[in-house]
Formats: sequence, C-alpha cells, structure tokens
Amino acid sequence: MIQEPEETAGQPEVEEVVDAEVVSPSEPDGAAEAAPSSGESIADAQVAEDAEQTGEAAGATVEGDLAALVEEARSQRDEYLQLAQRTKADFDNYRKRMAAESQAQVERGRLEVVSGVIGAIDNLERVLEAAGIDQTSALEGQLPADAPVTTQGVIVSYRDLFAVLKKAGVEAFDSKGETFDPNLHEALQALPAEGVESGVVIEEMQKGYRAGDSVIRHARVVVSQ
Repeated sequence: MIQEPEETAGQPEVEEVVDAEVVSPSEPDGAAEAAPSSGESIADAQVAEDAEQTGEAAGATVEGDLAALVEEARSQRDEYLQLAQRTKADFDNYRKRMAAESQAQVERGRLEVVSGVIGAIDNLERVLEAAGIDQTSALEGQLPADAPVTTQGVIVSYRDLFAVLKKAGVEAFDSKGETFDPNLHEALQALPAEGVESGVVIEEMQKGYRAGDSVIRHARVVVSQ
C-alpha cells in the first residue's frame, strides 16, 4: 500500500501567483467598454432635443396647413351658398316674370276676343235700332212673332253674344244721367242742357263695357255744359 508523503512540518505552502487583471465582480465583462463617454451622452441628448424640436415644428406646420385648408373650405362654402341663393332668387324672379307675362298674354287674348264680340254687338244693335226694337226687349222679352225671320235671327244672335260676354265677366254699364268720369267716359261733345248741372252725361253715343274694375271700352257720351 502506497502512502502519500506527509507534509513537512513547518514548511510554508507555496502559492502560485498569476498575473491577471483585477476585475470587479460587480461589473460584467466588457462593461467598461460599453459605458458611453460624457461627450457621446451630450451629443445624443442634443440629437434627441433637435428631433423633438423638429417634430414640434412639423406638428405646428401641419396644424397651420390644416387650419388654412379649413378656412379656405369655409370661404368656398360661403361663396357657393351665396351663389346658390342668388341663382334661386334669379330663378324665382324669372318664374314670376314669366307667369306675369303669360297671364298678360292670356288677358290680351281675352280682351281681343271680347273687343271683337263687342264690335259684333254694336252692329247688331244698329240693326235692332233700325228695326225699331228696344235693346232691353231684345235681351229679355219674347221674340216678336210678327218680325221677319232675319230680325228674329238678329235677336237670337244678340242674346248669344251677350251671354258670351257675361261668361267672360264682361258687362255693359249705363252712363246716361251719371256724372262724367274720365275713367269711364269719353266726352264727344258738351252741350248746354236746361235744368241739368254741368258735367252730367245727357246722351250716350256708344255703350261702355268693363270687367270688374277694368274698363274694356270707355263709353262715348255727350255731357252738359
């Protein structure tokens, strides 16, 4: 059996000293190399500050551009709204004008027809006067049995034409004995009349016609002096 040699009493242990860097146990390998220098930290801070300022400037620019676009849109909206309002007003005025012109044309056409009917009635009244037949009797009375057929035909036509005028809202108005009114009468002559004050219609030469307050034809009259 082999026995290990016993250590010599009193002989000091020999320690092998190895040259090596002393590394702090609290720091990992390479920490010293990874730690930035003070100059690099200031530069990084400056870059970050510049980036922040650039972002703020860009944000302010975007907000300004957006505000300008909104203001331009509002301005265009107001212009288009005013244009639409003017267009609507012009169209309303045009529509009213066309309606008024259309109504005026209808009225002119009606007056032309009425004037033609009145002219025909004037001719029939002359025929009745020549036949000795009163106008009121011709309109309201019985047909005279002893009158010729032609005269009876004149009376029937006279009534029919008066019915047309009445349907159109046109009627004759009496002027004899009325005070002269230039809105209704046309004075053909002025004569002295005993017992009649001046300016009174003493004779009606041609009958007048009106539709409501509108005079279709003025009555031609003789007035007293």
